[in-house]
Amino acid sequence: MKGKTTSPKAATAAAKVLNSSSTGHASKTAAASALTQTRSPKESTSPRAATAASQVLRDGRTSAASKSAAGSALSQARSKK
Repeated sequence: MKGKTTSPKAATAAAKVLNSSSTGHASKTAAASALTQTRSPKESTSPRAATAASQVLRDGRTSAASKSAAGSALSQARSKK
């Protein structure tokens, strides 16, 4: 993994997700992972957080902010090579 970090726009979306009381557990897990990687290029998304991010992206009921944070977290997951 080389140098990927969460963009400021995705970090803002992740913060909104974490502050929302109506957001589900999977969305908050993905958002927390994305927010952790805001300034840490050596960090990568855990398999558990990657699974949560995948669930968020597949769920049609999630908000744009949740999907943005989940996409950022998933893009920083280690590949299964």
